[in-house]
Amino acid sequence: MTFWEFFWLMISFLLYVSYLVVLFLIVKDIFSDSTRPGWSKAVWVLVLLILPVLGGLAYLIAFGQSMSLRQAARNDVSKEDFDDYVRRTAGTNPAEQIAQAKTLMDDGALTAQEFAALKQRVLGQ
Repeated sequence: MTFWEFFWLMISFLLYVSYLVVLFLIVKDIFSDSTRPGWSKAVWVLVLLILPVLGGLAYLIAFGQSMSLRQAARNDVSKEDFDDYVRRTAGTNPAEQIAQAKTLMDDGALTAQEFAALKQRVLGQ
């Protein structure tokens, strides 16, 4: 195998993998669109199976903009969920953390050394 044959093989492989990624993104979008009726989903899947390249191009031309808007909306919801989780998890201030640690020390769950180490960590010293 010459260098140029190998080069074109790698280019072909890259294009094929890119094509598969786009095809899977289209199928994911077809099934995640709750506004599209089931028969429409079935027709688009059949078109993608029978004429994959032309069907993929037609789908991207017809629904490319709404496809990106749906993905952006899913990303926004995911980011809001993560931000809410972080707020709930890390919502305590240092004084509350030290008070909780003191309660744990009084209950015997923490030793005095562990309490001191936690206090130092919370205060950032």
